Amino acid sequence: MPVYFLKDLIIYFLKLGTWGFGGPVALVGYMHRDLVVDKKWISEDDYKEGLALSQLAPGPLAAQLSIYLGFVHYRLLGATLVGIAFVLPSFFMVLAIGYAYVSYGGLPWMQAVFYGVGAAVIGIIAMSSYKLTSKSLGKDKLLWIIFIALAVTTFITEEEILWVILLAGVAVWFAKAPPRWLSSGANGMFPVMFVQLQPIATESKLWEIAWFFTKAGAFVFGSGLAIVPFLYGGVVKEFQWLNEQQFLDAVAVAMITPGPVVITVGFIGYLVAGVPGACVAAMATFLPCYLFTVIPAPYFKKYGKNPAIKAFVDGVTAAAIGAIAGAVLVLGKRTLTDLPTVLLALTTIALLFKFKKLQEPLIIAVAALIGITLKLML
Repeated sequence: MPVYFLKDLIIYFLKLGTWGFGGPVALVGYMHRDLVVDKKWISEDDYKEGLALSQLAPGPLAAQLSIYLGFVHYRLLGATLVGIAFVLPSFFMVLAIGYAYVSYGGLPWMQAVFYGVGAAVIGIIAMSSYKLTSKSLGKDKLLWIIFIALAVTTFITEEEILWVILLAGVAVWFAKAPPRWLSSGANGMFPVMFVQLQPIATESKLWEIAWFFTKAGAFVFGSGLAIVPFLYGGVVKEFQWLNEQQFLDAVAVAMITPGPVVITVGFIGYLVAGVPGACVAAMATFLPCYLFTVIPAPYFKKYGKNPAIKAFVDGVTAAAIGAIAGAVLVLGKRTLTDLPTVLLALTTIALLFKFKKLQEPLIIAVAALIGITLKLML
């Protein structure tokens, strides 16, 4: 029986969606720290199963994990309400920023704020990645090998490769619980994740937005790191809805607002077609990830304790954390471009390491002020 009520979990995710800075790496770390370690609402096994499923299925990592954690004790209702609670705060924020952006001819202060915030965010997600790694991998040498391999692969290719993550799961499965026969019951755990869809034959811009962002939510795996190149190819290159600077501003908005990084789709949708465009873009992006989480979730709950499945999940989890660590390195390479940003990131790591209860929003606010000050001085 759960030791909390559904309303408690909804309130938690409303708060996380409002104050949870740092992107998917930090957000999944916060969920582990708060719900597994501190509150003990979610078990370690349930969390690991949710993280593995979130990495296997297409869509934004943090949003999928929140949906799964809502499903653990309160099934479909919990998954639905928790997912909405997590996404809504940041969606309203990007709507407000989008209104200001359109009304006042862009955000000239954005780059100054992002200069400081971006560096601090790297520090935050680096610490979250470190905690997640040390907690999940322990002293298992095979899992550490997989972690390092995925971190290096993700850093070099700058993308998360699904087949390598799956291969890691199979490797641990065969190493720890070698199968004699492939039972039909275990195979039933894996849902059909891809459905061939035909483009919608209409010239309506809202239908174009719906179709494009449905593809973004349904066919892109991993975190915001994976979805940004896909969005760039469609929004800037194919449809030419935004120019390059507007797209960069959209990415910056995603990084300085809390909640899932993918909420930048709401900002993009607003720039393209106002409030209706923002709503359509957000719904089209998040609906596939919701379905790809709640449909296979019962199978994960049913077969998750099977030794073969548990070994597979351990391997996928190690690979997922390795991919996240590689993403931290990629983001760091792009964001830490000079001595002040490097020092700000290192200071953030040191503060979080020294003061365990230091609140991330406070760090973000101070980093924003430092960024503006440094830009004014330069």
